[in-house]
Amino acid sequence: MKKPNSKIFILDTNVLLHDYSCIYHFQDNDIVIPIVALEELDRFKKGNDQINFNAREFTRELDKFIAKEIPADGIPLGMGKGKLFIETGKPFSKELQESFSEHTADHRILSIADYLRNKYPKRKVILVTKDINLRVKAKSVGIFSDDYTTDKVQDMSTIHKGIEKKDNINVDLINRLYQEFDGIPYEEFNFTKEPVAHEYMILKGDNKSVLAHYDPIQKLISRVEKKRIYGIEPRNAEQTFSLDALLRPEISLISLTGKAGTGKTLLALAAALQQNHMYDQIFLARPIVPLANRDLGFLPGDVNEKIGPYMLPLYDNLGVIKHQFSSNSKEVMRIEEMVKDERLLITPLAYIRGRSLSNIFFIVDEAQNLTPHEIKTIITRAGEGTKIIFTGDIHQIDSPYLDTMSNGLSYLTDKMKGQNVFAHVNLLKGERSTLAELASDLL
Repeated sequence: MKKPNSKIFILDTNVLLHDYSCIYHFQDNDIVIPIVALEELDRFKKGNDQINFNAREFTRELDKFIAKEIPADGIPLGMGKGKLFIETGKPFSKELQESFSEHTADHRILSIADYLRNKYPKRKVILVTKDINLRVKAKSVGIFSDDYTTDKVQDMSTIHKGIEKKDNINVDLINRLYQEFDGIPYEEFNFTKEPVAHEYMILKGDNKSVLAHYDPIQKLISRVEKKRIYGIEPRNAEQTFSLDALLRPEISLISLTGKAGTGKTLLALAAALQQNHMYDQIFLARPIVPLANRDLGFLPGDVNEKIGPYMLPLYDNLGVIKHQFSSNSKEVMRIEEMVKDERLLITPLAYIRGRSLSNIFFIVDEAQNLTPHEIKTIITRAGEGTKIIFTGDIHQIDSPYLDTMSNGLSYLTDKMKGQNVFAHVNLLKGERSTLAELASDLL
């Protein structure tokens, strides 16, 4: 560690598990991996979840650089990068001994950070961790600490907006949108800037208004009509926009955000059933985040009994749709037949791994509990004819190491904005019941 102006970043275990390629994202600064972090990684290597995959992949990345021994002056990470160091445990200073137990892995990482900042007083030593409590502990003893921000959203306005409201629109244009089904060139509206791809908007002028959509290919603004599909009818503008996006064949990637009860998953499932003839299968999946971060093994029963409670909300949505029809209707019979033949599959997300994603209508529920890397993994496996919908509430995150700005759903929405195959709608109004809406807002 000889570069006087570069920083030293110490990476916590949760950073390695969050992004196995993290060591390449610190420019020309030096990276320190505490030996205790490698010990913790060993506990995560076995398993089929993404976190287990990341543990194995990071180990493989490390193996690329380590031959027979680890040089004392560090391992070069490549052109324009810094060096990688593996740091063994260090004695606790008197200050640390007075505050922290030496038997805790987090505290042993703190001791390494404390040791390095004293060894290199002219360089900035930063502990990078996704554990908020550890960041607070570090700062309490004067150690710089920060979150891993490489895949963190910087501007949340993209996620919160979703829909644009535009006032003072010429009434003649609004009237024409009701008459001209193909749409009107956006230039005629004299917007201050071109709308983003597949932007949804509420246009108002005098006492008239219209729901509209922007086609980025033909550069047209067209009216969005309210449609009833598979017994489900949108109850507000946001749901109307969501259904429009879900039914547009040119849109193959959608993010629907919003609090519980806004109808995100229900609308996606209804749209899937409406278009089932266009796809080989419908996958409805969600990540499993066990209570109190305990593995599924602590639950009694076989695999199906263990995962059953986590899948109930998805079956509930299917039940809502089935209850729109009589029990012997062709719609209900078709749904039951699709479930029996596994053309409609409700399953934990981890169980989808290895499946072909060609010509699939793929709904990923509770996507706010996925990391950006997990989102990327899902999308990059999509084959021809596949449509992927991510739904979730970015303010209801169950993972201890994700927040509103670092979760995969926010990251996806921010990075994909403006792409011709992508649409985003943020649903605000709950439609489950007046009571549910009140509780969501006030409690």
